[in-house]
Amino acid sequence: MAMTIDLQTLQAKLGGAILGGETSYGEVILHVEPAQILSVLKTLHDDADLRFVSFIDLCGADYPEREKRFDVVYHLLSPYKNARVRLKVQVDEATEVPTACSLFPAADWFEREVYDLYGVVFSGHPDLRRILTDYGFSGHPLRKDFPVTGHVEVRYDDEKKRVVYEPVKLVQEMRQFDYLSPWEGTEYVLPGDEKAKS
Repeated sequence: MAMTIDLQTLQAKLGGAILGGETSYGEVILHVEPAQILSVLKTLHDDADLRFVSFIDLCGADYPEREKRFDVVYHLLSPYKNARVRLKVQVDEATEVPTACSLFPAADWFEREVYDLYGVVFSGHPDLRRILTDYGFSGHPLRKDFPVTGHVEVRYDDEKKRVVYEPVKLVQEMRQFDYLSPWEGTEYVLPGDEKAKS
């Protein structure tokens, strides 16, 4: 039967390459400096006692109140040892993260997604360009400071017989949400409630 790998084992193998770590819900989380991420990934991949050879996911998270506002989060699996590990790298808007594509080719599109949606740049990436948003898209839509409506509306114009790009125009005024029941406590009349209130 395969054995899981604990935090102490990983700390002994990685030493000063990690900033710290904890165990949460039975999974190990390691905090790594951006400059050390490739050496940590290589050790996790190549070490015969670890063998984290399966790249599961890479995602981003935005915490605008922090100086280093972005987390780049790696999820790895060791099918040989029946273990998972999560790596977290904190970066600001100017800091680049080295690409993991040379070690894990599966990181390619995940890194492009984090670049597209958060604006985190992966240095050395073979093809770092947008993957989910349109070619002329402005900004990074999963940042907390990105406007909810976006900047540009894309629609098909039946008269022009083509797709047109227009600045966003709000067609209704902003509502005041009270976070109570949608049928009680509102200061405005909800559509369809005109008859019920008379």
